[in-house]
Parts: sequence; C-alpha cells; structure tokens
Amino acid sequence: MTKTAEAIMARNFIGGEFVDCVDGGTPREIRNPANGELVATVLDGTAADVDRAVEGAHAAFPAWWRTPAAARGKVLYSCVEAVLANVEDLAQLLTAEQGKPLAEARMEVRRFAHTLEHYAGLAKNLRGGYVPDLDHKPHRHGLVIKRPLGVCGSIIPWNFPLSLLGNKLAPALVAGNTMVVKPAQTTPLTSTRLVALLHEAGVPANVVNTVLGTGSVVGDRITKHPLISKVGFTGATETGRLVMKGAAETIKRVTLELGGSDPMIICDDADIDRAVSAASVGRYFNCGQACLAIKRVFLFESIADEFTEKLTAKVKRLTVGPGTEDGVRLGPLHSETQRAEVEEQVADALDRGGKLLAGGERPKGDKFDAGYFYLPTVIGDVHPDSKMARDEVFGPALPLFRVKDLDEAIRRSNDSIFGLGSSIWTADLNRATQAAEQLEAGYTWINSLTKIYDELPFGGFKQSGLGQEHGHEALECYLQSKSVVVAAG
Repeated sequence: MTKTAEAIMARNFIGGEFVDCVDGGTPREIRNPANGELVATVLDGTAADVDRAVEGAHAAFPAWWRTPAAARGKVLYSCVEAVLANVEDLAQLLTAEQGKPLAEARMEVRRFAHTLEHYAGLAKNLRGGYVPDLDHKPHRHGLVIKRPLGVCGSIIPWNFPLSLLGNKLAPALVAGNTMVVKPAQTTPLTSTRLVALLHEAGVPANVVNTVLGTGSVVGDRITKHPLISKVGFTGATETGRLVMKGAAETIKRVTLELGGSDPMIICDDADIDRAVSAASVGRYFNCGQACLAIKRVFLFESIADEFTEKLTAKVKRLTVGPGTEDGVRLGPLHSETQRAEVEEQVADALDRGGKLLAGGERPKGDKFDAGYFYLPTVIGDVHPDSKMARDEVFGPALPLFRVKDLDEAIRRSNDSIFGLGSSIWTADLNRATQAAEQLEAGYTWINSLTKIYDELPFGGFKQSGLGQEHGHEALECYLQSKSVVVAAG
C-alpha cells in the first residue's frame, strides 16, 4: 500500500470525501495479524465527528428518499460493477488488516457485491397496501404507505467487515435511508475504501458516511444520537446489550446479530464423509472467527469413532500460515486477545477431562512467531459444563460430544443462551423435520454446508439477536408503515 493510499484510507469519509477529525483525531496503529507489520495509522474520531456525519446524512435524506426506488437500485448496480472491478486490491487490503487467507478475502469482497446486487434487484418490488370499503362504504378506503426510517447507524465487526457491512447497507439504501457507518476499530481500512468506491460509482455525497473510532466513544454516540432512527449491529452479545440499552434512550429501532454456539448433529445414518467436510469448513473457515461457525458437534454413539477419526485426520492436514501464501487454509487469529481466549477455553476443556485429538498449541517456526497463529484443534469427550460447551468459541477449536439419540442431541443443542445457527446430517426425513422444528436457532441446515443466503431471512433466537438480515424481511427492518384513510365520496 502506498503512503498516499495509507493516508487517505485512514481517515473518516464524510460528505463524499476523506476528511480530518474535528479535533485532529487520536492516532492508532493497524498492524497485520500475521507478522505484526504496520499497515496504517488511523485517526480515531469523537462524538463531534459522529455529529458531523449524522448532520450530513440527515441533510441528504430527503433527496435520496425522493429518488425513485428503481433509480436507487440502478445506483447499486453501478456500485456492484465498481466493487467487482477492484476485487484484488480490496482483498489484499482486507488480508493485511484482518489476517484471513486471500482466497477468503476475495470471497468476501464478492459476497459484498452479491448482496448489493440482490437488493438492487428488489428495488422495484417495494410496495405498500390497499384496503377497500372501510366502514363497509364503497368510497372509503385505506392505504398502507412504506416510508424509510431516515438516518440509520451501522456498527460493523472485524471478522467479516465487508459482508456484514453489505447486510446492513444494501437494504437500508434501497429502502431510501441514509447511513452513518462505524467500521470495526481494528479493520477500518477496507470498509472505508468500499464506501468511497460507492460514492465514486454514483451514491450521492452524505448518503453513506463513515466515522473511525472506538465503540465506547463513536459507537456509543451512534446508538444514542437523536437524529439516528435505527442501529444495525453485529458483534458480541455483551456489546449487543449495550447497543440495545443506548438505543432505548431515544426509542430507536435495532437489528442485532449477536453471538452463537451453533450445534451440528450427526445421526447414525448420515453421510459421514460429507459431514466431516462440512464440519471442517464450518468450523475452521476464517480461522473459526464467525458467528455462524459450527461450535459444538453432537455425535450418535455408533458413528462417533468413525467421524472423530476422519475429522481429526482432515484437520491435521489443514495448512496454517500467513494469508498471502498459496494453499493456506487458516491464517492467524485477528488479535493476541482473541488467541488467548481460545487458549483459555481449550485449557479449561482439557482440565475437565477432554481428550486432545488435534492441535491445541501454537505452530512452531520463524514465520509464526510474530503473528497470532493457533493450530486447528479438536477435543473429544468435552465436559458439558466446560467453557467450550457454555460460551462462544471464536477461534479454530471444536468440541465433540456423544449422544444416544436425536432427542438428547436436540435437548443439549438447545441448552444454551445462544440460538443463531444449527445443522443436522441424516438420511431420515422425519429426523430432519424434527430437528428443523425443534432446534432453537434462526437457521437450520439439513445435509448442507452452513452457508448463508441473501434470499432467506436470518435472525437469531434467544440472546443471539433481534430483527432480521437478508431476505425481503431485511427491507422491512429499514421501512416503517403508515396508514392513510381516504374518504372519496
């Protein structure tokens, strides 16, 4: 990255240009998780910068709302082309600041573009309603008008900073809202560059603004700002509680996509080889740092040994290294704090009698010493009261549990404060149906990779979230209904 690009991408993007912080900003370094090298020095803003961004977005809202929905969709199509023309540069920058392998970074950039394209295609489908003959009179009818909310705030995490930005930005813009985005504190560069690309592709000035900074300052001001009508947040459940509390001060709407401890059930009639592959991808993609990652596996006794042996062998073959190296499947964890948390959870599981089957330590070698690497880990016979069973494991470590039947598997799967995703592998339609109906989670995959789809609504149960992302339902979360009575007679 050039010095010029470094200086530009490390600042707020407000009013269609990169701008300095109101008070000059507090410098903070962004370092590569794989080697500790300096990627950029950013300037963190304050509440005053949020105020500036919100005021700009508030002023831009009327014109953006008056722009026909189909025209807003056309602007998003132009944005898709701009993003796809810059996949490699964006992916390189994402790997540098986040740590994920380049192949996964490219996938995430394309995922962002796909989400924009999906909602651009829905722009012409925005519609209200008509109710005839109110009071049983032929000349009195009702209308239901769909209106955008206004200025919406978006607080983005570091694990998938682009795709999770797209989940909020695309439906909000198509619905006619303007936005103020707080990128993750440790991954602000690619997100801010993307917003600048959207402006270059035709999104008017101030329709999307970004403010860099901490959650306690910038994020807090976004949740409480009186001109912000809604906050979309993805992150830890504890932080989600704070967002919800802050938003309550001005009764603003929230969409919360929070933590998960997703169960995977392997029945005795499952296709074991396919299930093993799905478990490997579902747990170790992005070094296990995903809300929807598989985090607990429940195995029927009769197939437990076969599944464990095959999964362990597969995990031991996964290549760990810097994300820029060819063939790497797992990059580093994003931070030392994140690695230390996973190490603590693994140690607790082993202290409680768990059996280490793979990994369980940092890789050795000069190329690993300066980064936050950890070997992909599998632990068998994990105690149900261990931290790996009760808490969210946000890293490349997978606990295995044995169960006698589906009823036990579902009961133990649901024994969690979380309810984000879930999956089952079985050839029995009755078992699949039972799991789909009884698993307390916003998503259930049956004999499938745990892949998310823009076409389907997604929202967590219990303490895993509130509201919907994806699907047509996400649009409804960025619209409000107004009733109109027309007396024509």
